[in-house]
Amino acid sequence: MESSVLAFATDLLDEGPDAFFGNLTERAGVGGVTLASVYHEARDVFPHNPRRVVRYLEPGAAYFRPDPARWAGRRLAPVPSTAIGDRDPFAEAAEQAHRRGLRLHAWTVFCHNDRLGFQHPDCAPANAFGDRHRTELCPANPEVREYATTLVEELARYGVDAIRAESLHFHGLRHGYHHERYFEDLGPTAEALLGICFCTHCRAAATAAGVPADEVRDAVREEIRARLTDERRAAEPAALDTLADGAVAAYLDAATRTVTSLAAEVAEAADRHGMRLTFMDGAGPGKGWLSGIDLPALAGTAHQIETLGYARTPEAVREKVAAFALHGVRPQEMAVILRPMSSDCDGPDNLAAKIEILRALGVPEVEFYHYGLMRLSSMDRIGAALR
Repeated sequence: MESSVLAFATDLLDEGPDAFFGNLTERAGVGGVTLASVYHEARDVFPHNPRRVVRYLEPGAAYFRPDPARWAGRRLAPVPSTAIGDRDPFAEAAEQAHRRGLRLHAWTVFCHNDRLGFQHPDCAPANAFGDRHRTELCPANPEVREYATTLVEELARYGVDAIRAESLHFHGLRHGYHHERYFEDLGPTAEALLGICFCTHCRAAATAAGVPADEVRDAVREEIRARLTDERRAAEPAALDTLADGAVAAYLDAATRTVTSLAAEVAEAADRHGMRLTFMDGAGPGKGWLSGIDLPALAGTAHQIETLGYARTPEAVREKVAAFALHGVRPQEMAVILRPMSSDCDGPDNLAAKIEILRALGVPEVEFYHYGLMRLSSMDRIGAALR
């Protein structure tokens, strides 16, 4: 079974290559590193970082040096993080990883880009009222799709083994903007409907599929207004597949085809350069419809599906993987991310049991989250569990 640890480029820069790669190989004993290439805004605590304990990550920043010629004339282009200065941590990681015989994966956040969405709101999703969700990019937008495939081509020059594609899909209303405020209870239906994109490109895709897109938008707008106005109505559940005589469901089905086709384009770009595309599904089976995630279709498009195996018990991890099998994703086509920290594991035996379950199910790859956010003792726990 292949193994790697997810990490930030700033972990490498702050610690230096000897300490960073030494911890990966000598403490954790893994065979690869999954390094963030593009990441969203965050504030994190770093237990073992020698230079800082709390760090703010910039919105929608790149942690490699883009080739200006490749992005000339394009509005959507990766912006290097100020944290990397004039260095190229991906080039440094690639050189070190290849010299040490380790695999290098590019952990890439595609459509949750809280820099480009604010800079170019016409590329962000629009709800039924035309309000733009600026922390995201819309997967149906042609410029966004070109940005995604070009990003893969950029990363290929570092000798990357796989693209770990996070956020290669739509998002709901609640997706991590700081100081989000919902003082009235919207109810699950209004919240779900507020997350559906009705931008020009999404409506065109739905219309091409025979869906009356403008009628769906008007029906969704009316339903949201009713639930925002009436507290009792907000609390009433509603089946989205029955709204507007099923037209809302048909519209959402068109959105899943948008995501699947984008994943196919990105997978093809990766394949041309000898890389795999791993589609990261953090929602889990049966929960991704509103995000445009059709697991059986994506399993036939991407090279691999990755999910979060965050759970306290090995049995819960087994259940998570088994649920994917019920949705058309075989364990042999998966990678699973585990957390070795005390929030999920009470010791190396717990982690070892989870790894053994994944191995027995036929899962070929396990990853551990997250290098900079765990104590060194958690790194030791990985090494003991793998041994």
